[in-house]
Amino acid sequence: MNELDTRIGRRRPVPGDRGVRRAAMPTALLFRFPFPGPWGEELAQASQALASDIANQEGLVWKIWLEDRETEQAGGIYLFEDAAAASRYREKHERRLASMGLTGVVVDAFSVNTELSVLTMARAALGEPNASEILSMATMTIRP
Repeated sequence: MNELDTRIGRRRPVPGDRGVRRAAMPTALLFRFPFPGPWGEELAQASQALASDIANQEGLVWKIWLEDRETEQAGGIYLFEDAAAASRYREKHERRLASMGLTGVVVDAFSVNTELSVLTMARAALGEPNASEILSMATMTIRP
């Protein structure tokens, strides 16, 4: 089992457990809120400490930062190992955004259908080989 398997809640089969326990289901959070800026590189420079804190959040697999200057909206898409980790982070980040004076925060939580996500190119994020790796493996010829 690799590190990504561990981070998204997969586990090695335990002899004799007959699969009774299920692996934790990854959970995604989508944060959206009005944001006056800064944007782009200026935001990246101003948010280094915040990004570091988020990167060290227990249970976080990854985050994608979102910004739309035209509508003055920002947010993020987060993938967590499980619903409990997502819930802990949601509470923490909602308090943090409020302390920054940001209002109108909308947060949606979603269970991740990993089977379908893997089929639609989310393989690397979920610790699975990508489509080209699978094709390569399928067409590989073994020579003596």
